[in-house]
Amino acid sequence: MNKDKELNYIIEALSRHEDNSAVGVLERVGTNCEDDEVRRLTARALIKRNSHESLSVAILEKGKGVNDLSTNVAMGAINEILSLEEKDEALKVLTEAEDEKYEDCIRETARSIRALMAFS
Repeated sequence: MNKDKELNYIIEALSRHEDNSAVGVLERVGTNCEDDEVRRLTARALIKRNSHESLSVAILEKGKGVNDLSTNVAMGAINEILSLEEKDEALKVLTEAEDEKYEDCIRETARSIRALMAFS
């Protein structure tokens, strides 16, 4: 098995792990990795978990998920949100992002994603 497949399996396993500590591992290790592909896969895994905690990392954290500096990572995360079958929790986190305590760039991204969700 090649290295990329192994990495994908590990990240996928963490996304399915029921214990919320998996979210912390994905955040600490995956979202802080120098490799764009690892960050993209990690953001995808966090969004697929579709829990408030995991979506908060992917949506509300500066430099992670939809707010990543890499367009590939950010757009991959946005596409993953749009493809969720159950969007209720994502909408809650996006609404939370519009709160004044978050930076302008996070609030603007959240508004844009909400608008895209309305059209999808």
